[in-house]
Amino acid sequence: MSRDEVLAILVAVAVVCLGLLALSWWRRRRRDAGLAAPVGELPAGARVLSTFPGLYVATTKHDAPLERLAIRGLGFRSRVEVIVTDAGVALDLPGQPRLVIGRDRLIDAAQATVAIDRVVERDGMARLTWQIDDDTVVDSYFRPQEASALALADAVRPLLPTGENA
Repeated sequence: MSRDEVLAILVAVAVVCLGLLALSWWRRRRRDAGLAAPVGELPAGARVLSTFPGLYVATTKHDAPLERLAIRGLGFRSRVEVIVTDAGVALDLPGQPRLVIGRDRLIDAAQATVAIDRVVERDGMARLTWQIDDDTVVDSYFRPQEASALALADAVRPLLPTGENA
């Protein structure tokens, strides 16, 4: 087999792989089309309790850390500023409108080690569990840069419904 034939086979395999990746992402976007991130602003008078710059890792189905959701604004890893207020949690991601998760949507705040393609030291990420719509609970993962994941989880816990902030 000549060098040109091998190169043509490699290019064809690469094109097929890229096509399969694009097809799978397109199908995932169709599957998750009914889910919308809560875009908006914090209520007037909301008091900022703490701010955590860091990395947004992913949003997944609840208790399925390897099942990324393709939600507009939350589909890809990026920098984030997590703002914890007395009214809920705001997420400022570059190039995206502000996402606001109200207190009534929050379910849990904990630490995690694994999400999608990210594995960190034990409990090195913060996991925020929240309700995206009436039927769907999701987990969003964050990697704070100037504080620990425990500090972020601890800052959110007082906002949780009574009896779930232990």
